[in-house]
Amino acid sequence: MQVILLERVAKLGQMGEVVNVKDGYARNYLLPQGKALRANDSNVKSFEAKKAQLEATNLETRKEAESVGTKLDGQTFVVIRSASDAGALYGSVTPRDAAEAATDAGFTVHRGQIILDRPIKDLGLHTVSVQLHPEVTVKVRLNVARSVEEAELQASGKSIAELAAEAEAEAEFEIAELFDEMGAAQDGADLGRD
Repeated sequence: MQVILLERVAKLGQMGEVVNVKDGYARNYLLPQGKALRANDSNVKSFEAKKAQLEATNLETRKEAESVGTKLDGQTFVVIRSASDAGALYGSVTPRDAAEAATDAGFTVHRGQIILDRPIKDLGLHTVSVQLHPEVTVKVRLNVARSVEEAELQASGKSIAELAAEAEAEAEFEIAELFDEMGAAQDGADLGRD
């Protein structure tokens, strides 16, 4: 099916282009979302009449997106999730979770604007793209942790594996110290019997 694009669509074309797409893609996505019109004579004439207005609207929304993008670019948002001791999440962090974290921090971001390169299934810092406009994309970081304290430690540069190793070493030291004290007490008791 041939359609006229009413806005830039990634991997498809720019505003005003007539492109061939599969019927299902046009009927189920492009037409209902208002991203395209069927390419017939009346719609082509209608588009030509509205082209200047659509371009002005597109330019205005792009400028707004760029101004929000300058504030949003490089921000870090904390997402608290349950995870195993090895750092594997019980579940995953979804675009909805990322959008909620950004919204809680005072930004207006919808889950459809979040682009995950791969599923987030472990603790740590992850870079995520936010598409504010078809022509404006910024990067943010998600700090996925089990608690706010852990998130602060991760933000300072320590990984979950390092934290677990430190905790284990500290526990082993305390156990060794306890056994040393118990051994010294036992030696003292043995000396008292002689």
